[in-house]
Amino acid sequence: MSDQTAAYDLLVTGGTVIDGTGAAPRLADVAVRGDRVVRVGDPEPDARAATVLDATGLTVTPGFVDLHSHADFSVLQTPGAEACLRQGVTTLVTGNCGLSPFPVPTGGPGSAEPAPGTLGGGGFADLDAFAAAVDAARPAVNIAPLVGHGALRAAVTGTARVTAGPAETEAMRALLAAAARQGAFGMSTGLIYAPGSFADTDEIVALAGEAARHGMLYATHMRDEGDRVTEAVEEALEVARASGVRLQISHLKAMGPANHGKVRTALAMIDAAAADGVDVACDVYPYTASSTRLSSRLPDWALDGGAPALVERLADPGTRARVLADLRPAVGRTFLPEGVVLAQTGPGRYGDRIGDSIADIARDEGTEPAAAVLDVLAAHGGEVMIVNHAMAEDDVDTVLRHPGSAVASDGWVLGAPGEGHPHPRNFGTFARVVGRYVREQRVLELAEAVRKMTSLPASRLELTGRGTVAPGQIADLVVLDPDAVADLATFADPWQYAVGVRDVFVSGTCVLSDGRATGARPGRTLRRRSAG
Repeated sequence: MSDQTAAYDLLVTGGTVIDGTGAAPRLADVAVRGDRVVRVGDPEPDARAATVLDATGLTVTPGFVDLHSHADFSVLQTPGAEACLRQGVTTLVTGNCGLSPFPVPTGGPGSAEPAPGTLGGGGFADLDAFAAAVDAARPAVNIAPLVGHGALRAAVTGTARVTAGPAETEAMRALLAAAARQGAFGMSTGLIYAPGSFADTDEIVALAGEAARHGMLYATHMRDEGDRVTEAVEEALEVARASGVRLQISHLKAMGPANHGKVRTALAMIDAAAADGVDVACDVYPYTASSTRLSSRLPDWALDGGAPALVERLADPGTRARVLADLRPAVGRTFLPEGVVLAQTGPGRYGDRIGDSIADIARDEGTEPAAAVLDVLAAHGGEVMIVNHAMAEDDVDTVLRHPGSAVASDGWVLGAPGEGHPHPRNFGTFARVVGRYVREQRVLELAEAVRKMTSLPASRLELTGRGTVAPGQIADLVVLDPDAVADLATFADPWQYAVGVRDVFVSGTCVLSDGRATGARPGRTLRRRSAG
């Protein structure tokens, strides 16, 4: 059958195609057979298709690839992932910040540290077991897993603050190699979170070398994002130079007014390393607040043994005084009490203070902010999530403009409504880039913004078949109105879906039609072929 009379499963007509490469938009029809794009070009007068979708006046893009998420800890509970679909996200990269639900020793789940947004443990023996659970849940989006260094370390050394010796390092390398053989796309570290924060640089270099041997990406939540952010960038670059691994610096930022502007130095360091042959890039979310564990503000020694040990320390007056003394210097510098807002606590004394700041709580209780932090942690088993307002808008703009920065959410909430007071990035990251930073602020051109949300993250992951609209590519497609796309979620009222994305297809199957989820769930766990 000739192209002129080809029967397609889907034909998207009349739209402006932004293909994800950064090329200029162009009017074109997009034809799909099965799960693949087979043609992008001028209209075919005699073309036939089972489904014809008129996109006149709208824009057609590849499905967005969220390079940094924690959805591995929420996708089994919320497989419909409507918060993602409403933004045009079709693939979620999981296992970031050193946190993944595998590997967990066969002695039982729960030994690995829980991820941000989860107040409990649980996990899987290996990637195969996790992938089987994801695929059985039939998610609407694809999951591309990394393996977390924190999980590797917890599986080998537990949550103790110890130096990994040769035997322990070799055991972690073996677990990492197993994850690579099972298809993990990379390894991540969370060097600000226990137990990953207990590792020295030599340990990370050894594991990064194993990741490099398998062709994996190394994504790092660096050791510091405040006063020592440039030193943390240098450590990440040192790991990449010593190991040869491909490096992704996660959600690049500078926390606290004293450090605003340091992202320029960080980007210059990244550019210099890239010029010297280091394969390095970064990602960013379009907000001036982060979201993390409240316990991450504490000194490393206080977290030795995990949350239960922390609670015991806080119950001892002498040890509590030591923790308090170590925390005080950060107050007003990298820890801004008025900007640290409780997002999720679980049951306990401060459960009704969700949405209030540490400054509010300290003022109401007549105590200092650092003491209020310890009171909140002690009352909730050491597991409290916060939204942390400590970044500068100019820094966000600067990182977004950099050609090597991808857009990523760092989110984990996949549907609304729910409990707590989560960061609005869960619902609005990708829509916010299009609405605020392209249309309103003109920080980026639309084609460049789409590249940062599609082909750039796909290329960092070496995710083949996705990230562009071209013949032979998987038909992950988005039809949106760039004049209407907007993030509605706010810090005060986060439980709101984005608007302006009309249709979304995952592997050629419609998962969002006219702005409404169809209930189709064609997603699956994606696997990488190991090079080792």
